[in-house]
Amino acid sequence: MFKRINILPQWAIFFIDIFICIISLFIAYLVKGDLSFTLISKSIFLKNAFILVCICTPVFIFLKTYAGIIRLTTIQDTFKIFIAVTLINSGFIAIYFIASVFFHKSFISITTLVINGFVEFVLLIVYRLAIKHFFSYFKNLKVESKDIVIYGASEEGITTKRTLELDPKTQNRIVAFIDDDIAKTRKSIDGARIFHSSDFLYLIQNEHVDELIIATTVLSTEKKNEIVDICLDKGIKVMLTPPVKEWINGQLSVRQIHDIRIEELLGREPIHIHNEIIDAQIRNKRILVTGASGSIGNEIVRQLARFNPSTIILVDMGETALYESELIYSEHFSANVFRYFIADVRDYGRMESIFKECAPHYVYHAAAYKHVPLMELHPYEAVATNVIGTKNVADLALKYGVQKFVMISSDKSVNPTNVMGATKRIAEIYVQSLYNHKIKEIGNENISESNKAEKINSVTKFITTRFGNVLGSNGSVIPRFRTQISQGGPVTVTHPDISRYFMTIPEACQLVLEAGSMGKGGEIFVFNMGKLVKITDLARKMIRLSGLTPGVDIDIKFTGLRPGEKLHEELLTTEENTIPTYHDQILIARVREYDYAEVEEDINILIGLIGSVKSETEIVKMMKKMIPEYLSNNSIYESLDQPLKQGK
Repeated sequence: MFKRINILPQWAIFFIDIFICIISLFIAYLVKGDLSFTLISKSIFLKNAFILVCICTPVFIFLKTYAGIIRLTTIQDTFKIFIAVTLINSGFIAIYFIASVFFHKSFISITTLVINGFVEFVLLIVYRLAIKHFFSYFKNLKVESKDIVIYGASEEGITTKRTLELDPKTQNRIVAFIDDDIAKTRKSIDGARIFHSSDFLYLIQNEHVDELIIATTVLSTEKKNEIVDICLDKGIKVMLTPPVKEWINGQLSVRQIHDIRIEELLGREPIHIHNEIIDAQIRNKRILVTGASGSIGNEIVRQLARFNPSTIILVDMGETALYESELIYSEHFSANVFRYFIADVRDYGRMESIFKECAPHYVYHAAAYKHVPLMELHPYEAVATNVIGTKNVADLALKYGVQKFVMISSDKSVNPTNVMGATKRIAEIYVQSLYNHKIKEIGNENISESNKAEKINSVTKFITTRFGNVLGSNGSVIPRFRTQISQGGPVTVTHPDISRYFMTIPEACQLVLEAGSMGKGGEIFVFNMGKLVKITDLARKMIRLSGLTPGVDIDIKFTGLRPGEKLHEELLTTEENTIPTYHDQILIARVREYDYAEVEEDINILIGLIGSVKSETEIVKMMKKMIPEYLSNNSIYESLDQPLKQGK
């Protein structure tokens, strides 16, 4: 029945308002007459009631007090009622004075009008609130009920409360607010008391709480993790309100309030980059991005687009991925900003045609094979893409006068234990030695110092960036765990003690752009990756965030280290140290310098092995010769290290 009559028609509200105004006038007369019915003149009352209706009707029509949905009455409706009551009684007073001055008649007292105005306002509001709670009560009889605490008593928190209370699918009761501002403590918002964050444990121990919603963006990651851990221990679900900038047309929707994700607990404090420096370098430039449809390449393109380059050239060998990128960018950016090329960085001729046609000012080289176990089985492909592909793009950048070449490397290049890491280290060595060689060449030329400085300044600046795992990248551990949990488990972890560094994709790409802007040439930039995260702890937390219990609802299964896999990643070798930069999240690694002639000779041997399709063991053996610290782990190539280990 109440589902069918869930909104009162406007004509009904209009006549109820008129009736209440008449009742209010009667109560005013009654109060004025010391609650005696005999003192009320029926003829005078009826005459004044008629005048009242004549005043109320145009006022209600003008202000449209009847147009609101009563069960959704808000403070704005209360204000509208106040204006209506003020106008009605002002009209009555005006008529009273006109009658007194011109007709010398007093048909109603000012006291009665004051009482009438007060009673009128109260009854018009009270009946609306009564109907609102009446509908709410019957609506919620069979609706799920939740007791919620909101962390954050700012505008975001208040909006979250009101949005939840309007949710037709759930009866949400806001138990309290939590806030770090002690000045707000013991106050209340819409009847919900504000507690200080230090009282959080007391609150959840003494109140029934189903959910905690974090509705603030100023909470540190450390504090957020602490709160989530407490809630998980108490069986309280944790949700998160998105930042205001992500609200739909400035309005928060219940559907936007989502379960807190592991990525939001692993992210660090916001990274501040020098946008004005990057903007000055990128604006109106032509920029080429290889691997442009991969996780990192795609985010680099997105961030570059904010700095208004003249053209972004997207190069990727994946047709479907590049097509999807084109569809997405065409919706959000001007179509003439982007150019798309299906091309393989291993194909020198194809890449040269792109350089010749597009003449890029900057190159961001993100194309690479990155999956350790697969590359351990396919050294040929790893070398062909990660080494030869990088050499091709670097050589072309130098040949066609590119201003800066920024290469995306990996922490797996440090003391590599696998083919993938070794190929990335060789790529680093080639790029750095190529730059140093070119600078030395100019230094040995028989020209003036000013001409030397000018030529050095015009040489392509080769810059390498090195960082660890990125959260949510293609094939990374978090999406895999999420899928395994949704399928009922088990969650597979290779080793109980395995740990990794993590960084979000936007964080990593912000730092890539910053490092690219500050690089002078020849540097290997290392990012502050924070703390090592144990993968087992990560798996347990993801299971608990899903509302399940590790070892009870979802098992964790240890499968053993995969070929080439390390227990712990490193960002620097034991022989390296760092130099600080002006950005506290970016350091420059001091690394051994290699002779370009030797590096070129070794890489040409690798190219020959690839060209003649020699056995992959020979390819790996050559890489181990180039990188003495490359010792295979849990791999078929460990036997190649035996002579070296025996020699030690």
